[in-house]
Order: sequence, then structure tokens, then C-alpha cells
Amino acid sequence: MAHSVQVKDRIRGVLTGMAAGDALGAGYEFNAPLPESAKISMIGGGLGDFAPGEWTDDTSMAIVVAQGLLDSNGKLDGDASNYMVREWAKWATNAPDVGNQTRAVLAHAQHVASADGRAEPTADDALAGSEQIHRRTGRSGGNGSLMRTAPVALAYLSEPPAAAFEAAAAISKLTHFDDEAAEACGLWTVAIHHAVLTGELDIRSGLAMLEPERAQAWEQRIHQAENHRPRDFTNNGWVVEAFQGAWSAIATAEPEDGNARLVPVLEAAVRGGVDTDTVAAIAGSLIGAASGFSSVPAQWVDMVHGWPGMRMQQLVDISSELAG
Repeated sequence: MAHSVQVKDRIRGVLTGMAAGDALGAGYEFNAPLPESAKISMIGGGLGDFAPGEWTDDTSMAIVVAQGLLDSNGKLDGDASNYMVREWAKWATNAPDVGNQTRAVLAHAQHVASADGRAEPTADDALAGSEQIHRRTGRSGGNGSLMRTAPVALAYLSEPPAAAFEAAAAISKLTHFDDEAAEACGLWTVAIHHAVLTGELDIRSGLAMLEPERAQAWEQRIHQAENHRPRDFTNNGWVVEAFQGAWSAIATAEPEDGNARLVPVLEAAVRGGVDTDTVAAIAGSLIGAASGFSSVPAQWVDMVHGWPGMRMQQLVDISSELAG
């Protein structure tokens, strides 16, 4: 599919914006909210003692999603889903920072595979574990599927937004069975899809794909985000407040020069506190989709890196390939 120069720049901004937010927030994770005047930089550290500029589990899991979709010609099928679960399980054995919900589901899937005499888990193993944990605890609405959803928008760029929504929701269910996690992933993915194609930020573009009562609930949440700051959503380990915190950062951050949106948005997301890398990664994927790779500071392009031994240029390459 032929894209304009502007659309190509926005395609390249999705995963790089996500990774930049992830790396920026890594060193502040689970700290209290910071004042608006606080300087934010890529200090490293955090839960995984990350190097300055190193991304965390958010981007690592998204790379697996991207590769699984690429290997299946850009569409979600059984092979892609199996690849994601298999590679996430391998990654999680040595990853310095894995979300509790994700770790529990992957451990369950690996246990089921081993008990069945198989070396590697499948998507069915993960989905069964995801549902079982949700039914037992009623708590599977963490933010771990929303943080990795960005590649879906690129893979489905030439498809109707509803197809992107459905794929994002299905991938969410592999580890986070809660319907609200699926809804959040669908809405955010459709917003990225729209931003890449148009340059517009419209978080409401996917609401029509929900049942009316669910659309109304999310409209109220979006309105609340637009009238508060990220610091007001400190329960951001929950997918709803992670969504709200990220959208609040985008909706309320002041541009630096009337144009440059990406940096102030990511800084605002990090100042919101608590799960800073994830909220900033989520925000980064969408603001990057609207502002493009050209809005990522050159210093960050040089610094940002992470598992599995990638740098920004590899993310640019993956994004371009995903979007065709």
C-alpha cells in the first residue's frame, strides 16, 4: 500500500513513541506523582534496574505482538497467537519486570503444556489460564494488554477500524480476560489507526464499535480524563485508569512550541506517577501516531534500546513492514 511521506512518518512514530515513553518512565515507576515543574529525563533504574534509555516489558511484549503478526502476513490467526504466547513465555523466564497478571497466565500455560508433554505453551493454554484466573479472582483488568496493543493498529492499517478493534481485543484476552481490558485495547488501537491515517487525535473514534451502554461508560471516562490531570489517575495499574492517565496526558499537556507534542505529553504521563513506564508507553504510541517519528528527539533516538537487542531503527523497520 502506497503511503504519503506524512503517513510514513506517523507509521514510524507509533512504536518509537511507545518505546520512548516506556524508557522515559522506567526510572520513575511506582513513585508518587511529581509537580508540574519537575524535570523528567531518561535516568534508568526502576524495578528492573534498567540502563538509561532502556525500554521495559511494555515494548518487549509489543515487539512479540508485532513479530507474530508479521509472520502471519499482518493478520491475527492461530499461528500468530501461538507465536505470541510461546515467545512471551520464553521472554518472561529471564525478564527483569513482568506484570503479575501476565506472569500468572504464562506460568499456567507453561504448566499445562508441560503436564501434556509439550515443551511450549499455545494460545489455547494461555486463554484457558486467563479465563480461569479471571473467574477465580474477578481481577484480570490490569494494564498489561493495553501497553502492548500498538502494533495491531499498524498491521491492520489497510483494514476497516473494526477489524483492528477485534484483533486487539482478541490479543488482550490471551492474558487479560476482563472485557474492560479488551475494550480499552480496541479503543486505543482504533485511535492509533485513525491518527496514523489522518494525523488527528480522536480517542472516541472506536466508541461506535461498543454496545451503547459500554460506549456511554467509556465516554464518561474519556470526559473525566480530559478534565483532570494524569496525577488524578494513580490507580493506573488498572487498565481503565491507565487509559485515562494516558489520554489525560495527551489532552492536557501544553505543546512546547505550538507544534511539538510528543515530549510534553510523555513528561506529563510520567509526572502522573505510579505505573509511569506503562502510562507513558500507552500515551507515546498514540501521540507518536499523530506527531510522527520526526517528533522524537534525536537524543532519544540514539539512547532508546532494549530486549531483544534492538534500537529505534529496528522499531522503525518493523513499523514500516507491518504497515505495508
